[in-house]
Amino acid sequence: MSDFTLEDLETIVAARSRSGDAASYTATLMRKGIGHTAKKLGEEAVETIIAATSEDAARLTSESADLLYHLLVLLHLKQVPLSAVMAELARRTAQTGLEEKAGRPKQAGD
Repeated sequence: MSDFTLEDLETIVAARSRSGDAASYTATLMRKGIGHTAKKLGEEAVETIIAATSEDAARLTSESADLLYHLLVLLHLKQVPLSAVMAELARRTAQTGLEEKAGRPKQAGD
């Protein structure tokens, strides 16, 4: 079991985003912006779904890592700290999933 955390990855993303290193994929995503990074996140989500439904656990693990990485890059671009996401998850887990979902504000298309 690894001691590596999402908080560790968030720290790495933040540091690399400021590096300006042309060889850094994170810095490249930062330069390309929110739209490009959101598209990459969507692509990784689809690849994760495909891996979950038709590939082995190793591929699902790899695609899940890509998905989480791109999510953290997007959160950084939008200046949303991982701690805010974790606080929201903590709030939601204080009740059952169905209770939490029923209490969400309705959005277009719901």
